[in-house]
Amino acid sequence: MSDLELISNFDENLTSYDPELTEILDRFIKTQVLKECLLDDESCMLVILSCLVANQSVNLYERTLDVAINLGLSPVSIKEALYQAIPYIGLAKTYDFLEITNKVFIEKGIELPLPCQATTNSDNRLETGYNIQINNFTKEFIDANIDSTPTGQKHIWDFISSFAFGDFYSRNGLTEGVRELVSFTYILCLRGCENQLRIHTKGNIAVGNTKEDLISVITLLVPYIGFPRVHNALAIVNEICD
Repeated sequence: MSDLELISNFDENLTSYDPELTEILDRFIKTQVLKECLLDDESCMLVILSCLVANQSVNLYERTLDVAINLGLSPVSIKEALYQAIPYIGLAKTYDFLEITNKVFIEKGIELPLPCQATTNSDNRLETGYNIQINNFTKEFIDANIDSTPTGQKHIWDFISSFAFGDFYSRNGLTEGVRELVSFTYILCLRGCENQLRIHTKGNIAVGNTKEDLISVITLLVPYIGFPRVHNALAIVNEICD
């Protein structure tokens, strides 16, 4: 990755008012973080944007989004990464970022709404989502979880299949691999979701991402999420992939 992630590229005020901090962050990012990250520039920017959404970093998200568009990131890929937040962090935490994204798109002359990326309808979303889950996590795992769910709670699995996977994972606009990296990012940025991170570590491997890709995501996010969550994520990746 190039120097796209340098804090001085995103926030002129911080550079002016806190030059020592900016220098520390830029030095760390440029001479250490970026040298260890193996992801392409677009994937890096989508991971960073997703991290900022998950952490409710409104101001830095808007600045980073502006830079991402100027660098040529596809509006469709940006919107799809944002939509992917809803199954993992919920609409309440995503809504403001939808408004920000639409505002910035309009300011940039990007015509809304964007081209439709849906591939399912009311008749096939449940089956399609279930099949995606099978592909990513195996039929044995999904069926075992459904079968062991107490009576009165099985509808949650229908929600997962139809909504999370049938409505969102099935969409065009992101490759299967990038969509799973984005999902991994959202879960990684949450607290107390280690079991889900284990599942999506396996899901990433199933769709062709490597252990090195996941470590690159974690590495890239060190300046944004701090070391405690980084250590938790590394422990899970090492547990699953070794």
